[in-house]
Amino acid sequence: MSMNPTSMMKIMNAMKTFQANHPKFFSFIQVVFGRKIQEGTIIEITVTSPGEEPITTNLKVQQSDLELMEELSHLQ
Repeated sequence: MSMNPTSMMKIMNAMKTFQANHPKFFSFIQVVFGRKIQEGTIIEITVTSPGEEPITTNLKVQQSDLELMEELSHLQ
């Protein structure tokens, strides 16, 4: 599957804007995913919309998750 060069440029520009708007998020991602994530690691995510109660979920990393991440890393 190949991507249109114009679409690729739009995505790259959007990523640069996102990174400029949220530099702490990218630093966080680099630290967390710069290490080897181990089976049993718990990843928790909370989303808080304006005027609403936070919604939180988590997952415990399984071996199959690690295998998926490994396969996805080869796509780059």
